[in-house]
Amino acid sequence: MIELTREQREIQDLARTFAVREIRPVAAHYDETETVPWPVLEKAHQAGLMSFTFPEEYGGAGISDTVTACLVAEELAWGCLSIGNLITSNGFGLGPILTLGSEEQRQRYVPRFCEPGVVRLSALSVTEPTAGSDAAALKTTARRVEGGYVLNGRKSWTSNGGYAEIYVIFATVDPALRHKGITAFVVEKDTPGLAFGKKERKMGNRAIPNCEVILEDVFVPEANRVGAEGEGFSGLMSGFDRARVNLGAACLGVARAALEYAIGYAKERHAFGRPIGYHQGVGFMLADMATQLDAARLLVWRAALLDDAGQAFSKEASMAKLFASEAAVKITHDALQVLGGYGYSRDLPLEKWSRDVRLEEIEEGTSQIQRLVIARRLLE
Repeated sequence: MIELTREQREIQDLARTFAVREIRPVAAHYDETETVPWPVLEKAHQAGLMSFTFPEEYGGAGISDTVTACLVAEELAWGCLSIGNLITSNGFGLGPILTLGSEEQRQRYVPRFCEPGVVRLSALSVTEPTAGSDAAALKTTARRVEGGYVLNGRKSWTSNGGYAEIYVIFATVDPALRHKGITAFVVEKDTPGLAFGKKERKMGNRAIPNCEVILEDVFVPEANRVGAEGEGFSGLMSGFDRARVNLGAACLGVARAALEYAIGYAKERHAFGRPIGYHQGVGFMLADMATQLDAARLLVWRAALLDDAGQAFSKEASMAKLFASEAAVKITHDALQVLGGYGYSRDLPLEKWSRDVRLEEIEEGTSQIQRLVIARRLLE
């Protein structure tokens, strides 16, 4: 276990209280209606939960360590994985600007997402119909013209698509260069030629809107290129490492929620003269769930501590995301099994948690990609 600082405990308590009071009571509503929870986002923004990771000079709280980000992600996801990930999504969307962008770009874009009283969303757009796990194979092109670039292509499954104010678009200046040609650009929502496809109808995580992003002769001034030509892929991969740790932490939250619910039910439901938790068939399931959760948390925290120490953590990030996501899927599945028929009911939260958490084995690199990353690091 790690010893948390006073500041870390305070923001953890803030996120936990917010999840109890503001997220849990409305999570089912936004899942059913498949709408963006703007009232929740407004309260989260007011509490500083949407901008605490951004530097103070841009209006954030300057709390940039990964351990703290993981603590917040876990608590918010305990309330609702979908809403929790939406609240923290600007950290992912603006990540390339903070890591690759110029000071002028950081000053131009980041403060608007920290402005008090105004909720804004950002988006990072990489995935394409024929390029998902193999990000180096993307086909969206960036053709140099006088004063900038012209972008053409289609992006799929863009989170916050259609609602975000800015889009960090990854395109290639030369497809033959593969990863060496990938470059990032900031595209404003009202830019001519930028359009959006229909909103995706999803199994879970319904509070987060996803849609296709369409670029038809979109002119982007050179001042909106993030980093140099060809730097986009390395910036994207480093951002993925941190995002994978944060997603692993979010998995802890929903898994913890499922385990707590199963324990509560196993204490109250009686069969054959005693609470079902005291029967080995159920008790052993609870024991395995708790063990998997603790093991996942230790892997997530190890990766976070390595990142905060400035050490290489790509392998550990993939291990954390792989194990935590698969453990969360297993824990929610087993928790539903403990409840039996009641777990299958839409009147109880376990069926929603089971649907939501299934995405975590897919997004930001599938479980198979995580294993590929880990194997390559081991062989190096």
